[in-house]
Amino acid sequence: MTQTLILQPNKPADACVIWLHGLGADRYDFLPVAEALQETLLSTRFVLPQAPTRPVTINGGYEMPSWYDIKAMSPARSISLEELDGSAKVLTDLIDAQKSSGIDASRIFIAGFSQGGAVVLHTAFVKWQGTLGGVIALSTYAPTFSDELELSASQQRIPTLCLHGQYDDVVQNAMGRSAYEHLKTRGVTVTWQEYPMGHEVLPEEIRDIGAWLTARLS
Repeated sequence: MTQTLILQPNKPADACVIWLHGLGADRYDFLPVAEALQETLLSTRFVLPQAPTRPVTINGGYEMPSWYDIKAMSPARSISLEELDGSAKVLTDLIDAQKSSGIDASRIFIAGFSQGGAVVLHTAFVKWQGTLGGVIALSTYAPTFSDELELSASQQRIPTLCLHGQYDDVVQNAMGRSAYEHLKTRGVTVTWQEYPMGHEVLPEEIRDIGAWLTARLS
């Protein structure tokens, strides 16, 4: 199991958000965001796992925290599906651990930024076959979505929030929009929200995430 940072709430935890960082970042990257959200989500635990450090082909083989190798950027990203599946297994193990701790699956959310978001989308809509509270996909894309992919009834019931920058030059806005459209056409209750930003996170975006989570946990 990768190293994981756990932020416990002041009240007994009855909900959980598992949040995956992006390529080259670490488990502390979204700690300030988790702390800010926990100010209103008083009984929500935040779990921030750490990606393993390994070579990334598009960065000249330089080793950095990475959920999977990216071998080429265009026309569509070429990735290591084996490493993506391995990271999805880490995430499903974390979900199972939260369930074992007493958190109902309907109150467990998985969130991810950029490469972490790709792992989240792959896990929720390709690998996971149970209940989930919801998915939060920030500035990301869905490398394993295809026209052939069919969603189960339980997957269709996972509410999803897709957020993206209008000027993102790392993960193009159209890539995020494509993932959103894929879920929408397959019956998922999915929301698209974009912001006047690049490949980053804005305070307004965090407030919107907080409101979305609050609505589902109330």
